[in-house]
Amino acid sequence: MANPNKAKAESGFMRWVDDRFPATQMWKEHLAEYYAPKNFNFWYFFGSLAMLVLVNQILTGVWLTMSYNPTAEGAFASIEYIMRDVEYGWLIRYLHSTGATAFFVVVYLHMFRGMMYGSYKAPRELIWVFGMCIYLALMAEAFMGYLLPWGQMSYWGAQVIISLFSAIPVIGDDLTQWIRGDYLISGITLNRFFALHVVALPIVILGLVVLHIIALHEVGSNNPDGIEIKDKKDETGKPLDGIPFHPYYTVKDIVGVAVFLFVFAAVVFYFPEGGGYFLEKPNFQPSDPLVTPEHIAPVWYFTPFYAILRAITFSLFGLDSKFWGVIMMGASIAILFVLPWLDRSPVRSMRYKGWISRIMLVLFAISFIILGYLGTQPVSPGRTLLAQVCTIIYFAYFVLMPIYTRFEKTKPLPERVTG
Repeated sequence: MANPNKAKAESGFMRWVDDRFPATQMWKEHLAEYYAPKNFNFWYFFGSLAMLVLVNQILTGVWLTMSYNPTAEGAFASIEYIMRDVEYGWLIRYLHSTGATAFFVVVYLHMFRGMMYGSYKAPRELIWVFGMCIYLALMAEAFMGYLLPWGQMSYWGAQVIISLFSAIPVIGDDLTQWIRGDYLISGITLNRFFALHVVALPIVILGLVVLHIIALHEVGSNNPDGIEIKDKKDETGKPLDGIPFHPYYTVKDIVGVAVFLFVFAAVVFYFPEGGGYFLEKPNFQPSDPLVTPEHIAPVWYFTPFYAILRAITFSLFGLDSKFWGVIMMGASIAILFVLPWLDRSPVRSMRYKGWISRIMLVLFAISFIILGYLGTQPVSPGRTLLAQVCTIIYFAYFVLMPIYTRFEKTKPLPERVTG
């Protein structure tokens, strides 16, 4: 028996579709009749921009695979072929490489907005966890893709990162060999990373994005005030401080997309190498296992965690600094997953939290940026000391959060969103 509450089109082709697939119902639930807070600001552009960049990465990635040769003998030459001989191949390659950087920029800003406005707090814990799973899968996807150009930095960067697993006691060496598929980075490693990069991980990311959006639309969007708009409704059951996502925010997002595409196109056409941060100079040389680059560093979006790894210089309990560096690097990502349960503040948004929370968030952001810079630089005693200080600040933000959020004085929440 048909569901009487199921939304359907009045007549015609869409009525035929709705009898077989809930297209109209999905349109209404997730766009036309999904009520979002009316006080969204600049920070709420980055979620839709992340979707845009994801589409760019998938489309350009498909086109690149048509001309790419995932073998140790042919990978680097196929990149040269794409850049020089494939029609508009250079543009597709730069759209993909710049898109990787853009993806992390918008994701980092999207995460920062969530931290600033408390979008991880109840009842949105699962949204945050799904988002962190996307971030983790995105890091894996970027790392797998980083090896594919088979240049000097690709080869040696993968060598350094994969060798970190050997620091794990007992199983480390076997695990490292299992990841590589060989006794050293070789064509076997390249081939399996290619398969994971173009098939397995994109499927995982797309699935997580769907779960992220479903969870978001189930509990509703947060807003800069951190007030639940569902608590104040009119006689028809519509939130007083809510407006339909379509057309209001779909049109508003077009403005953000236009500005983003302007900046993105400027980078693609004029600064595709990003001063050596997007495409490193050694990566324009074919990989050579016998020649080590002068300075090996991962791409900029991994460097904060790489700096934390290198900041650990002590041995403890008979385990060397390499092991503890790997543990701290993993912990710096893992601790983000439990953020919803660390924040004990009675309010969500930074607008109404106390001055301690504000200072701690600013210090966290500054330490993250400094760590990102230090991760791109060669090691020196001064830089190591600075990285250690920033690492302490990074973890202090999370570890001390249950204390300062519980006892600090907060501002009273308004009855309605303030705009």
